[in-house]
Parts: sequence; structure tokens; C-alpha cells
Amino acid sequence: MSAVNGCELCQLAVEPIWRDDKLSVILVDDAAYPGFCRVIWNDHVKEMTDLAPSDRALFMDAVWHVELALRDVLKPAKINVASLGNMTPHLHWHVIPRYADDAHFPNPVWTVAVRATDEPTLAERRALLPKLADDIVRRMEKSA
Repeated sequence: MSAVNGCELCQLAVEPIWRDDKLSVILVDDAAYPGFCRVIWNDHVKEMTDLAPSDRALFMDAVWHVELALRDVLKPAKINVASLGNMTPHLHWHVIPRYADDAHFPNPVWTVAVRATDEPTLAERRALLPKLADDIVRRMEKSA
């Protein structure tokens, strides 16, 4: 399949931390959620069932590699994994580290914020992002 004009995921605005011929992994620029990742299927497809079974397995393995890297490096209380695509119908998974002190906990990140995480805590988490990116790349290369 080819890129769809105007699709923000077909024309990535950020440099992926991992990309191969099938998928990409990006760090989402969200100041309140350092480590928020998105795993994106490169071809423009809407649903998991649009993929061949082997591609579905490959895609989900990538999601789990990102989740494991987040757990190992950032040590969150919980990981949220979601595939919505209602606004951007291009297959992608959100992999989000969650903490009891995050802006929305225990609610989904797309709801109204109930607090603000203190800046020193966010800065500590941001400082781990290079290590997170390296760990994701290491896991992806090992599985390739």
C-alpha cells in the first residue's frame, strides 16, 4: 500500500528511533508523558485484520519490545497499550508509561487532567529517554 496524502503517520514529522521496511517506532513529543511511544505500521492500513497473520505477529512483537523497554528503563507503575485510530485511520499502537503521579492517573491519558506532575520528576524521566531509545533499538535489532 502507499502513503495517503495528508496522513500525519504516512509523513512522519519526527525522526523514528527505529524504522525498517514494515514499521516505525517514535517517541511522542508529550511533555507530561516522557517515554510515550507510538509503534506505526509503515503502509497505510486501517485495521489489524488488514495485515497478513505474519505481519500482525511482527507488529505485535514490536509493541511488546517497546513495552519491555519502557518497563526496564522507566520503571512505570503501569503500561497502557491502545490502538484507536479514530482520528488518524492509519494502523498504530500507543505504548504509554503510567505513574500514580501522572496528570491523568488512574484515568486514560485522553481524559481531563487531574494534577500536574512536578517538573523535577518529569526531568528525571526525560533524562532516561536516550537510554530508552537505545534499549528499543537493541530489542528491535535482536528480533530482526
